[in-house]
Amino acid sequence: MKLRFLTAVAVTGLSLAGTALQAQTSTWTIDTAHSAINFQTKHLAVSTVRGSITGVKGSIVLDEKDITKSTVSATMESSTVTTSNDRRDTHLKSPDFFDVAKYPQLSFKSTGIKRAGDKLQLVGDLTVAGVTKSITLDLDGPAPPQKGQGGKIISGFSATGSLSRKDFDFGQKTPAGAAISNEIKFTIDVEIDKVP
Repeated sequence: MKLRFLTAVAVTGLSLAGTALQAQTSTWTIDTAHSAINFQTKHLAVSTVRGSITGVKGSIVLDEKDITKSTVSATMESSTVTTSNDRRDTHLKSPDFFDVAKYPQLSFKSTGIKRAGDKLQLVGDLTVAGVTKSITLDLDGPAPPQKGQGGKIISGFSATGSLSRKDFDFGQKTPAGAAISNEIKFTIDVEIDKVP
């Protein structure tokens, strides 16, 4: 009888421990309507051209005990690229750049999160027009969760970084510096909804 009691206590303890471990992680989905990539690059080294890409979708698994163990996976619709200039946007969507007919999406998959002083950095694989390279982004957030419309729990974060067009073999028919700088700076702003 005593053995049965101790076994029951042990099983209950393991069950509660498992529940506690599960409670340390939560899953969130990206709110496409409130998320976007904003980028900028230099034109002829004298002016700044700015643009955006929308259609951001994906999920985040947030480890609430150790945020460095969290993961991010996202896709973006390359056909949404806009710089508020129809002629330039048409060129960006062509095979010279994003080649949206062949590569309709950009994607990002995290490979790690690390601390850099009092900041966080998100490391992952970014795929642009079929070329995948590792990039490191500086994180701002995530923001403290709060109730949004309909009572859903929402949060958000921003990630900033830059990439080399040469590294991604991106737009190489337009040599770096000739019309567009090699460096492209960007910010990813994301709002996320907690999955019940």
